[in-house]
Amino acid sequence: MSRALSILPKSEASLDGAFVGRWVLAGFRAAMTGPAFYVALSLMGVGSLARAAGFPVGAAMLSTLLVWAGPGQVLFFGAVVAKTAPPAIALGVSLSSIRLLPMCLSVLPMLREKRTRLSTLLAASHFIAVTVWAESLRRLPDLERSTRMPFFFGLATACVALTTLSTGLGYWLSGSLPKPLAAGMMMLSPIYFLATTARSARSGVDWLAMLAGALLAPVTQSFVGGGFDLPALALVGGGGAWLLGYIVRRRA
Repeated sequence: MSRALSILPKSEASLDGAFVGRWVLAGFRAAMTGPAFYVALSLMGVGSLARAAGFPVGAAMLSTLLVWAGPGQVLFFGAVVAKTAPPAIALGVSLSSIRLLPMCLSVLPMLREKRTRLSTLLAASHFIAVTVWAESLRRLPDLERSTRMPFFFGLATACVALTTLSTGLGYWLSGSLPKPLAAGMMMLSPIYFLATTARSARSGVDWLAMLAGALLAPVTQSFVGGGFDLPALALVGGGGAWLLGYIVRRRA
């Protein structure tokens, strides 16, 4: 990534408008090399769900802008079709978003500077979902801290904008799109997430954490569930891998 952005300045005396604009554009270009298209394709099925639930196309696209989480959107529209009580829908969507908390906690410290406002961090947290999180972990460490926030917003807004358009496209294509194809598109995002995570692995501990996650995922989903399975998996699998690596380093 650092080589791909070698044409851009690595440091600036101040964060003027031109400097911010260049790094926002760099983030936008990085998203358009693949990540934005993958997540956009994976959420086309949300548009078809919104249409089945009787919502207009505007509501389908607005759900992507406001929720920005495929599982939460699928849960919302699926629950509406099933005529679930509104309080239960709200609770279910909220619980499904708990899985994003560890992602926010891992990305926001990389974006924060001494003068970063809380409102800016809160705005950034809205954009952190699987694809943006994975790309941020892979790309941000190679950038100077002053460039990370504008780069992040360029990357994230490109993903959200293209996905919002694809949600509307999926809404109109729902009448002709085969169900197996729609289901396959929904799988693109997690597959891309897994591939990006593997690409970002830098040590044996990283691989051990992924292996622990793969082995423990069915267990946490069966015995925890309710939107808490991913935090529990991160605590047990990821925390256990980190602890084992720490013990090995101390004894080395």
